Amino acid sequence: MTAVDLRPSPIAGTWYDRNPDRLGRQVDEFINSASLPELHGRVVGIMAPHAGYIYSGPTAGYAFKAVKGHVYATVVVFSPLHVYHPAPLLTSGHQGYETPLGRILIDQDAIDRVDANLHKTTGVHLTPVLRDPEHSLEIELPFLQRSLAADFQLLPVMVRTHSEEILRHLGEIIASIVKDRTCLLVASTDLSHFNPEKIAKQYDQVMLENIRNFSPEGALQAEQNNIGFACGVGAVAAMLWTARSLGADTVQILHHSTSADATGDTGSVVGYGAAVILQSK
Repeated sequence: MTAVDLRPSPIAGTWYDRNPDRLGRQVDEFINSASLPELHGRVVGIMAPHAGYIYSGPTAGYAFKAVKGHVYATVVVFSPLHVYHPAPLLTSGHQGYETPLGRILIDQDAIDRVDANLHKTTGVHLTPVLRDPEHSLEIELPFLQRSLAADFQLLPVMVRTHSEEILRHLGEIIASIVKDRTCLLVASTDLSHFNPEKIAKQYDQVMLENIRNFSPEGALQAEQNNIGFACGVGAVAAMLWTARSLGADTVQILHHSTSADATGDTGSVVGYGAAVILQSK
């Protein structure tokens, strides 16, 4: 086989199990244990949390249950980048990602087209990075590998900017590139961080209500006004604008939890939410 430059996982063995058999069984259990309501439309995208699996895996299972057995040519994963970088939008400079469940190849042609159109429209590049330490994008990949019925190409986008203009243009550009192929959008985000559980649920309710209302503008403004919080709010906004451009019109919230459900500690919690974005018309 031709050698492929794969991004090695910096989190296998800590954030999730390094053993492929144990990892596969754990992810399957999260997905199979989720009980979904009736979904009213075609799935265009999902939102899932990105903490260690023992904390947010049960909630993530709800999002990926919505696409279990589906086949997509392309999966676009929007995530935050938790370390500083001067660029507003980043992607992987590797040819693929490696997890204990195998490799996922990156659609370099799509990345190049997004970058060219984005720079022409906004002056911003989709900046490639090598050996990034970001967990929030990678954490979704084993779920995709176990829920989808066939291999897919990945379009990874790590979002640092909260600019409505840049994120809206990003969504419209990605939609124009993937509109003629089967494509799934994934937004990776946790919700409020390190508040008492009662306060966390109030923050989470505001953010989830803006997402339920299909309002990327409202989600960004809720965080700006300190009434709601999501560490990946820029990723969620970009995903919603992309989904809107692809014809989606409805969001269903599937599940909410906090880290207290796993730890029992209600004094300082992180919130987790799962949602599905649908085209109902």
